[in-house]
Amino acid sequence: MRHGLARVLSKRGLCSRSEAETLIRSGRVRLDGRIVRDPEHPADVQQARIEIDGAHAVHPTARYLALNKPRGLVTTARDERGRDTIYRCFDGAELGWIAPVGRLDKASEGLLLFTNDPQWAARITDPETGPSKTYHVQVDRIPDQSMLSAMRTGMQDGDEFLRATSAVLLRAGEKNAWLEIVLDEGRNRQIRRLLAALGIGVLRLVRVAIGPLALGELPKGQWRELTPEEVAALGGEALGSVG
Repeated sequence: MRHGLARVLSKRGLCSRSEAETLIRSGRVRLDGRIVRDPEHPADVQQARIEIDGAHAVHPTARYLALNKPRGLVTTARDERGRDTIYRCFDGAELGWIAPVGRLDKASEGLLLFTNDPQWAARITDPETGPSKTYHVQVDRIPDQSMLSAMRTGMQDGDEFLRATSAVLLRAGEKNAWLEIVLDEGRNRQIRRLLAALGIGVLRLVRVAIGPLALGELPKGQWRELTPEEVAALGGEALGSVG
């Protein structure tokens, strides 16, 4: 199968597509022995012989990781405003290129997946077939049953229709409560927007599960490798190498 060279580098798990475009345009990539500067130049995903900075670009070992994201980190490789990013949690690990599967905003925390296998990541984030996501959300009031029902029924917010697959009250104090909310697809700040439309403020938002994979006892800011069984349960079999 043939794709543009930048996409081939990404599909092989060597770097992100934008990073590949930069490498190619700067003349650092050779395809079958010659420098190619066009990111859209056709190349065979499996057979193309690719060199980056003179070194053969081998297929890296596929990686599938779970991170307990702390609050206050942005889900990006680099931040133009100089804020700390989630990659701080991997300092010194020498994992090669990995990318987040989906995202959590800066104020949110909990389970976040990483991989260098773009096909697996695409299956996880597919809104039609990807796994559901479960969140525990602390809110600034005690919602009644009509509010919980409204979350499940859903509402229009601009051009998007927002709804929760499930919304239940976990426990309540005098002035605030914890909810468990399940989404079958992720939209930008979906839970915060859905609750705001009902006059409910979010105090904490923690993703506790993606499909059958639970955050469990993984300490905040720590990560671990997924088992082959966990990888398969989420989005298909693990690959020995990416490509």
